Amino acid sequence: MDVLMLSRLQFAVASMFHFLFVPLTLGLSILTAIMETIYVKTGDEDYKRMAKFWGKLFLINFSLGVVTGITLEFQFGTNWSAYSKYVGDIFGSLLAIEATLAFYLESSFVGLWIFTWNRVSPKLHATFIWIVAIASSISALWILLANGWMQNPVGYVIRNGRAELQDFIAVLTNSFGLVEFIHTLGGAYILGGIFVLGVSSYHLLRNNEIVFFKKSFSIAAVWTLVFSLFVLINGHISGAEVARVQPTKLAAMESHWETQKNAPMYLFAIPDPENEKNSVELFPIPGFLSLLAFHTTDAEVKGLKDFPKDLRPPVTINFLSFRLMVGLGMFFVLISIISFAVRSNPEKYPLLLKILLFSIPLPYIAIEAGWVLAEVGRQPWIVYGLMKTKDAVSVLSMPQVTISLIAFILFYSVLGLIDFYLLIKFARKGPQH
Repeated sequence: MDVLMLSRLQFAVASMFHFLFVPLTLGLSILTAIMETIYVKTGDEDYKRMAKFWGKLFLINFSLGVVTGITLEFQFGTNWSAYSKYVGDIFGSLLAIEATLAFYLESSFVGLWIFTWNRVSPKLHATFIWIVAIASSISALWILLANGWMQNPVGYVIRNGRAELQDFIAVLTNSFGLVEFIHTLGGAYILGGIFVLGVSSYHLLRNNEIVFFKKSFSIAAVWTLVFSLFVLINGHISGAEVARVQPTKLAAMESHWETQKNAPMYLFAIPDPENEKNSVELFPIPGFLSLLAFHTTDAEVKGLKDFPKDLRPPVTINFLSFRLMVGLGMFFVLISIISFAVRSNPEKYPLLLKILLFSIPLPYIAIEAGWVLAEVGRQPWIVYGLMKTKDAVSVLSMPQVTISLIAFILFYSVLGLIDFYLLIKFARKGPQH
């Protein structure tokens, strides 16, 4: 264990913890806006109560996301100063735009939405939450364009020993970043839908506010089905983008060692990170990897053996993360189809309600697995093909990084316990009369 590994662990802790809150913020903000809009159009007071109930859970989650996001960005100066010095001209501009444009817009209108119930017209009040929801998505766009640039650097020139911005439009239209944004947003919307379905199921199982939670259930069932299918399609597009831009990641996440045409995909394997001969691969689907990556079974897929060992990402963690993400994605499609089919009378299906209740953690796991694949699959590069992770770390001592890592874990554990306690408390309490 050295300074580099400790810094990587610290950033992993900070980023993965922060991303427990971002997806639910994105999903619940839109769903809350939809519910309040229905109230404005119909005058049905249940939807006003609905916006307040789900909006309260959104606000609890939003506040923790803000706190953890700020500390996450600080690490680019504390632990990754060499990275910031080398690519700050590009990466820093995207983060600055996110903060000054999207974050302040989002934060300002959250305040207006909280404090203007019954003080402004219903239409204007609903507009506030729509601005919050749209600003949240715009914030995610800038962050993911920044990450997309790390995955596929474009629009830069090396000058004076550092990467400098040359073509801002190329950065904004970076296909990898845009596909990553759409895929992440879809996953967040699934999380929001499963969250509403699960909490609604909890109350339906207890015969609490049946009419209210049947309406919530119905909205979330339609929403989750649409975005489960959407993410399934977009996931294929994302895979093709990875194949085009990051062939080493594709080979690692499929434990694909030999370059070949008509490359098979293995549904299950126990990969050996050092030697393909020791890997156990089961249930091959001939030609499926070539088809998914390049849309034809005749396409050649490069194997790990064609890349130097020091440029190969870890195999096992990428292989398992990918299959965990895809497997859960298929589950979401199935459970959302069933929920959609019974949305008129979900209280008659207690087994389904129990499954939905205990499924609330699953989208979190799928999203985190996706981020593990995105970030670990890029290794050993911090900016793919441009800068290695080992060259990006700050000059720090072991005690400095060790103490800060422990402090982050303790601090985030306390914040996490507070957040989950409040979410569970108010979710169980139900809507106010």
